[in-house]
Amino acid sequence: MSATSVAPSGASTGTPARRPSVVLAVILVTQLMVILDGTVVNIAMPKIQHALDFSPSNLSWVQNAYALAFGGLLLLGARAGDLLGRRRVFITGVTVFTAASLLGGLAPTAELLLAARVLQGIGGAIAAPAALTLLMLTFKEGPDRLKALGLYSLVSSGGASVGLVVGGMLTDWVSWRWGLFINVPIGIGLVIAARLVLAETPPETGKFDVAGALTSTLGITSLVYGFIRVAEAGWGAAEVLAAFGAGLVLLATFVLIERRATHPIVPLRLFRDRDRVAAYLTMLLLVGTMFGMFFFLTQYLQGVLGLSPLAAGLSFLPLTGLLFTASRIVPRLLGRVDGGRLMIAGAISVTAGMIWLTRLTIDSHYLTGVVGPLVLFGLGAGMIFIPLTGRALAGVQPENAGAASGLLNVLQQVGGALGLGILVTIFGTASRSSIADGGSANPTERAREILTDGVHAAFIGSAIYAALTLTVIILGVRPWIRRNAAPVPATALEPEAVDSHI
Repeated sequence: MSATSVAPSGASTGTPARRPSVVLAVILVTQLMVILDGTVVNIAMPKIQHALDFSPSNLSWVQNAYALAFGGLLLLGARAGDLLGRRRVFITGVTVFTAASLLGGLAPTAELLLAARVLQGIGGAIAAPAALTLLMLTFKEGPDRLKALGLYSLVSSGGASVGLVVGGMLTDWVSWRWGLFINVPIGIGLVIAARLVLAETPPETGKFDVAGALTSTLGITSLVYGFIRVAEAGWGAAEVLAAFGAGLVLLATFVLIERRATHPIVPLRLFRDRDRVAAYLTMLLLVGTMFGMFFFLTQYLQGVLGLSPLAAGLSFLPLTGLLFTASRIVPRLLGRVDGGRLMIAGAISVTAGMIWLTRLTIDSHYLTGVVGPLVLFGLGAGMIFIPLTGRALAGVQPENAGAASGLLNVLQQVGGALGLGILVTIFGTASRSSIADGGSANPTERAREILTDGVHAAFIGSAIYAALTLTVIILGVRPWIRRNAAPVPATALEPEAVDSHI
């Protein structure tokens, strides 16, 4: 989960860093901390549910609270760096993230943990754009910048795998709380190092689009809340209808605000290009599929197959390894293979992997039932993300490059939260139906049956999500139309090279 809003090429004329190698280390560790946070918590979900008495549907808020705050405020955080100075904003963001991690680790109740996760998302939204921009300012265009971006990409891609394993180790050997506590010493070290080695950038003129940021974030949050509450309260509940109504009103207000704002957080002209809209919608759907698969497969591996948190974390290595490998290979393929057709092939692979997961039962095994789908999903997603970014940023004017790439990251976070909210509704409905149908008299075995039924339904929903992703890609690429393949701009590939999609 990283910000891809980058400084324009000419921005490298800013104040030079005193120790470029140390600056790079600070930025890489910051990115690793943000990536670790998402996956460490994901693998600890069953333990968190038991410790703080989360309901199965409300448990998804541990992930969604962070994703919505991070995604919803990411563009505002990038703007803060422009207006207030990136060193100051970076230190502020890391400080907020660190304090929130300590609060979350100490949280005695579910409500306090969710509040801490929101604060973590706010801190990440403030720090991440400033960190990446500082990297672009520190290393001028050329071999040094490419090397720095390659290391950033390595951390982004590999950090997710490390997070799953570290989360499993900490949850198994100490406590799920240490998945949050681990950020505290790292964050303190980052703040000290940043004060010593980072140079401040001169602030720009302009103003914040606070109204746009708040209405968009609150609107999406209302919709996600509505979907999650449906799982327990039903579609006719007053709070569900109120949540959906508020969400639609807030999002309509957001559009009106952006149309009139002098410095809009999301320039609506970005949506005039058909290919870009298709790319944005693809990101929304694909990451929704991925977040849902991660969340429910974690439940299945630990709750049905009985794997420990560490073993469950290691179980995802086929997927994350292929994503990392694809980030190295796909940029080379784009010179020889049309990116649109590569995306179609990837979407077919993702859809096949999700359909395979729908065949999991209470008696399935990891090697025969899980490894294959993870390989297909990792291979397919790796083939989609880089050309997808190129299509989203192709033809964007320089003054809109930051907003266009940042919006892609926002949709990544929002798509994950919204997709997970919808799938939680499916999961809750299927679980209630399973309870009503009856089954084994053994309580432990009955719990496994109910969880399997709920996860099965959620995977069917994820498969539908994947099929919709494939449909959008086909309609966006339109392979039946012969046209010369435009080369993917280098500036479009750079953000993807430093992004993480896990």
